Amino acid sequence: MYEAYFGLRENPFSLSPDPRYLYLSPQHREALNCLIYGIHEKKGFMVVTGGIGTGKTTLCRSLLAGLDDSVATALIFNPALSEIELLKTVNQEFGVRMERGRATKKRYLDQLNAFLMRNFAAGKNAVLLIDEAQNLPHGVMEQIRMLSNLETVREKLIQIILLGQPELLRLLALPSLRQLNERITVRYELKPLAREEIRHYIGHRISTAGGQADTIFAPGVYGRLYRASRGIPRRINAICDRSLLVAYGKDLRTVNRQIVGAAIRDIGPGYLTETGTVGTRQIVWGVIAAAFLGTALLLAGYGYLFGGFSWPFFR
Repeated sequence: MYEAYFGLRENPFSLSPDPRYLYLSPQHREALNCLIYGIHEKKGFMVVTGGIGTGKTTLCRSLLAGLDDSVATALIFNPALSEIELLKTVNQEFGVRMERGRATKKRYLDQLNAFLMRNFAAGKNAVLLIDEAQNLPHGVMEQIRMLSNLETVREKLIQIILLGQPELLRLLALPSLRQLNERITVRYELKPLAREEIRHYIGHRISTAGGQADTIFAPGVYGRLYRASRGIPRRINAICDRSLLVAYGKDLRTVNRQIVGAAIRDIGPGYLTETGTVGTRQIVWGVIAAAFLGTALLLAGYGYLFGGFSWPFFR
């Protein structure tokens, strides 16, 4: 809607995980390098965790876009599957054709193993990526562990990358998943962007869309953006997208602090940290005050009934 007005080819702050827009901060670059290393060295299990909106899915798409034909890939982005549905989906993603007959876990595993052996014989690798892995049922996690048993005497036939929110680490720490947890050789935790990275992040996205951030965003907006987003890329995108829309509606060519403030108010405290944190703090203090007042009233009532105690407040 506002793209042509600001001289952009496309929306630079879309929430879709377009790998072209991945901003390689030092930690995102390190995470990507760790995954590439794990794949080429056939390390087996890898895990990347991070809070909501920190860029895990975009990192995943960027990794896939950077792999060549020597690596067969399968991506699962809806982990709410049963064990047999998981195997069926993995085979479909790898392009494995099932022979006619009753669908069983053994048949799916046999077909997958045959494919992986052919892939290995051709000098190729195979990677399975599972996004939102914190939602995987316990039985499916165990099935994933069994997939790692598909190997030759010397190396793994399939590399498995789990991407998820911090709850994934708590899931893997369960005693019942100890065998799986101990097989994870590459781990990385994505954290929000640092304050000084916000300007570079926005500049990268604007540049990718064909514009120049310095001509669109005023220098004084970045601190406000950081405080509201806490460095979480998805929140930065939401604020910047709304800011450009507000500026467009006001026929302004530059996004200043006032425009950003209006965008933050439009989005609301339910989504952003800046107002959400204040609201949460007010709620907590409200609960404490209510509890204190309730205790005072209870003690005052006790003193009134039994004459044994009264607080100075009620004298």
